[in-house]
Amino acid sequence: MDAIALQEPGTVLEASELPLNPDGSVYHLAMHPDQLADRVFVVGDPGRVQRVSARFDAVEHRVSNREFVCHTGRLGDRSFSVLATGIGTDNIDIVLNELDALVNVDLTTRTVKRDHRSLRIVRMGTTGALQPGIAPGDLVVSAHGLGLDNVLHYYAYENSPAELRLWQALMAGLGWPDHLPTPYLAAADKDLLALYGRDHHTGITATAGGFYGPQGRNVRALAGVPDLNERLAEFEHEGLRVTNFEMETSALYGLSGILGHAACTVCTVVANRAEGTFLEDHHAAVEAMIDEVLDRSTI
Repeated sequence: MDAIALQEPGTVLEASELPLNPDGSVYHLAMHPDQLADRVFVVGDPGRVQRVSARFDAVEHRVSNREFVCHTGRLGDRSFSVLATGIGTDNIDIVLNELDALVNVDLTTRTVKRDHRSLRIVRMGTTGALQPGIAPGDLVVSAHGLGLDNVLHYYAYENSPAELRLWQALMAGLGWPDHLPTPYLAAADKDLLALYGRDHHTGITATAGGFYGPQGRNVRALAGVPDLNERLAEFEHEGLRVTNFEMETSALYGLSGILGHAACTVCTVVANRAEGTFLEDHHAAVEAMIDEVLDRSTI
């Protein structure tokens, strides 16, 4: 996914368009540019930040505002930030725009910089598998994010030819209900996918706008598309299948593509929706995921 157009370098942004805190930090993340590394891990759970940064050799910055918690430090000879986004693509919209502003806007003048700086963003999350045989505790690495939310519809973007072909196959194969927002599709960074996807499940990750009905769950309120999971699980195109549900990847991939950053999602499977299984104590599996992602990130 690419931007159709971006703000021209040298553009001065109004205070209402890029709000800053009184200390000059970005509004929601409450961060300054020198507190962010070029390599960023994003996690949903604020409590997971400490679990990642505890593995750093040193932590140099700690910032916390609302659900957004960030620790920046060193592991080996590289700097990393680990940032909690909270849940959902609406939060990813905030996080990606403010991360980009930290590196590509002069915050003292609110002026778009001429030299673009690209971040490498890796999400470590949890997910529910849609395909039989993907066991709780396994890792799924997202080759694509299928946006069942609507965040990217508010941006000026265009798909690559490969993304467009896959999107067309999805729309033809899923029989998508007319009353739901049209899904969008964005691909992972190819180099990051090759690095983190090796020896793990890879496929299309469906990013839902909620946890219950939007993922086909029936508690007391019944899902409006009762066969949603079956439609997704049955799709296949050129060896690609919809492997899992989660709530952040589509916006992460889409906005990273638009803004010129590299992104990839690695998730620990905590449930298999097709088999009705759930990993009640998934902490050990998440810890193993963190260790593996950090090991591959320092290669």
